[in-house]
Amino acid sequence: MSREVVVTAVFHPVPGKRDELETVLKSVIPDVHEEQGCLLYALHEAPGETLVLIERWESRELLAAHQRADAVARLNAEVVGLLQSAPDVVTMSALPCGDEAKGRL
Repeated sequence: MSREVVVTAVFHPVPGKRDELETVLKSVIPDVHEEQGCLLYALHEAPGETLVLIERWESRELLAAHQRADAVARLNAEVVGLLQSAPDVVTMSALPCGDEAKGRL
């Protein structure tokens, strides 16, 4: 298996739909937390009504399994009409340095 991966998924809601989008995102989080390989799946708010999921997975293989999971299918179906555009998703691997606990997510 590959090394851990971190994912950011940035969601830009349609004006007036931010709270509804937050509710949808929060509704899948408990299920995702139960998925094999999920080390972190946390929702954050950013300026401009933007919502960001920050994720950490044990491996790219387990992230791929997550992407095929029921929670993601449900999320994709429920955000229809709530987003200005597709989420901006970035998948990355850490390049740790310095203090082991502080040099990576």
